[in-house]
Parts: sequence; structure tokens; C-alpha cells
Amino acid sequence: MHIKTQHHDSAWLKTFAARVICFDEVVECYRMSGEWDYLLRVVVKDIETFDVFYKKLINDIDGLSNVTSSFAMEEIKYTTKLPVM
Repeated sequence: MHIKTQHHDSAWLKTFAARVICFDEVVECYRMSGEWDYLLRVVVKDIETFDVFYKKLINDIDGLSNVTSSFAMEEIKYTTKLPVM
């Protein structure tokens, strides 16, 4: 999930962080550079559960100006192994 906000002050960031970590569905959250302000990795059992989460997130956190999501259709490769050189 990608999130944009118009708020970049430290008070808003602290509030956002405090709220987003309370969602069990959010397993990773990053403050980003570039086009999007935040990247969330969300894990839910199905699209209906995601919709419930999405509505809860946008209603609970003020100041979100754009929220978009994408879903993996197929896992081609997944590893945590780092190449050793």
C-alpha cells in the first residue's frame, strides 16, 4: 500500500506512526523518498478483509491525501538469502 500526505511535520509523523503500528494487518511500514511518502506491507486473508482494513485505515488516520494498493498475482521468486561476493 502506498500513501501520500500533505503533512510532513514531526507531530503528524508521530501521530501517524503511533496509529499505523496498532494495525495488526500492517507487517511493515516505511517512510519513503520519491513519489510516495509511506509504503505499507499489509497481510490479510482475502480481498474482503482488505476492504475492511482499508476503510478502517482511512477513517482512523487523518491527513492521507492518496492511498493506493497493488496485489501480487503470482510469486515468481522470494528469498531472504543475500549474495555473498
